[in-house]
Amino acid sequence: MKAVEGAGRPCVEVGSGTGFFASRLGCLGVEPSVNMARLALRRGVQSVQGRAEALPLRDSSVSAVIFVVTLCFLSDPAAAMAEASRALVRGGVLVSCIVARSSPWGQHYIGLGRAGHPFYSIAKFYDVDEVESMAVSAGLRPEGHFATLTYGPLDEPREEEPREYSGAEGFVCSRFRKA
Repeated sequence: MKAVEGAGRPCVEVGSGTGFFASRLGCLGVEPSVNMARLALRRGVQSVQGRAEALPLRDSSVSAVIFVVTLCFLSDPAAAMAEASRALVRGGVLVSCIVARSSPWGQHYIGLGRAGHPFYSIAKFYDVDEVESMAVSAGLRPEGHFATLTYGPLDEPREEEPREYSGAEGFVCSRFRKA
């Protein structure tokens, strides 16, 4: 994941679920669901039970915190950003990946939610500027936004390399650093 390149260790994925991303990134997991954490263990991911808004981590104890489509399922994403900042060492990196609300993908998932989809009906989608505002309020400095999904949700899928966010892509990973 381009946005995570060069981030130190240890790293933690918050809302790690089954450990799909944490296993590829070599991160520990923080996950509220015991059953999801058990599935992550099958992928070799060690997890601790906890919530993003009250991380079970010491102050300044990790070098990288990663949120992959986690913020949209939290009741207080700003508090989660503040908690991540608290847990980061000075110079540590936070990466937050979202499906941008204003993108065709965001609008597609919002429509599915309105139609009763079990996941998207409870999700709150954000745009990059909103995520950046939360991060800056938590004492983090923006370093860049990397994006994929230049095609629409009904188009034929294709492999893409991440690129600098232009405002049109559907999936965006924003990188921030703790001063």
